[in-house]
Amino acid sequence: MKKLLVLILMIFELGLDANAQQDAMYSQYMFNTLAINPAYAGSRNVLSATALYRRQWVGIDGAPKTGTISVDAPVSSKNLGLGLQIISDKIGVTSTTGINTSYAYKIHTGKGTLSVGLQAGWSQYKGDYMSSNLEQGTDVPFKQNVNKSYFNFGTGLYYSTSKWYIGLSAPQLLNNVALVNNQLHMFLAAGYVFPIGDDFKLKPSILLKGVEGAPLEADLNATLWILDLVAVGAQYRTKADVAGMVEVQVLPQLRLGYSYDRSTTTLSNYNSGSHELMVRFEFGFEKDRVLSPRYF
Repeated sequence: MKKLLVLILMIFELGLDANAQQDAMYSQYMFNTLAINPAYAGSRNVLSATALYRRQWVGIDGAPKTGTISVDAPVSSKNLGLGLQIISDKIGVTSTTGINTSYAYKIHTGKGTLSVGLQAGWSQYKGDYMSSNLEQGTDVPFKQNVNKSYFNFGTGLYYSTSKWYIGLSAPQLLNNVALVNNQLHMFLAAGYVFPIGDDFKLKPSILLKGVEGAPLEADLNATLWILDLVAVGAQYRTKADVAGMVEVQVLPQLRLGYSYDRSTTTLSNYNSGSHELMVRFEFGFEKDRVLSPRYF
């Protein structure tokens, strides 16, 4: 009975119901922008590789585990950007493995850059439903396993300057209802960097997520950078979590990040929190070149 209660709470907090399936969730979304907006590809103007691993709701059997590896870079005199992302997401007896390719065309303005992006992706969805110990009865979905693949397409807009950015995207335009009940997702992301003297910079950001059949969700984040080397921050996800974050610029090319989330719902009684690790490495820097810090 306890396991069934926890399962119900998990489904409720993930925002899943009979008509909607949420994409994988990240607290450090600012390091995984390519996952939600293909127009971000090449925006850092260097070859950039990022790995992120999230283990959610530690202590609950079947809780989400998500890993991503993404690479993006500018091409053709930095007017174009290309990106590639590999995703692995496991929840309970279901798992999704996918690969996305991104293309972005950049329009340089006086103070910033507007990018228009397209994305094409392939995913493999597996549901080992027969291994669950739920009472099957006449419930058809739990009487057979599922192993299917599907394609999807997405698009996005991304505008950035040295101080702020804003992006609007729909990374999955096709409703693969017949396969995994996957619905259209919309993302709106924005952030700004406020200098505080010579040694500190405050970077607030927001991510709005919408999907048919699930409530609108907002991630509110604020990070304080110290000497452009270390950052500490906090995040609030509406009706879901609060999180603490830390980032370290270990080398000009290497950045590490960690976040710890704690649920604000009843589910917090059954787990010890969520952990997320991020590693970013950037290639192609010229020797002895002085780098300008990048905050997004």
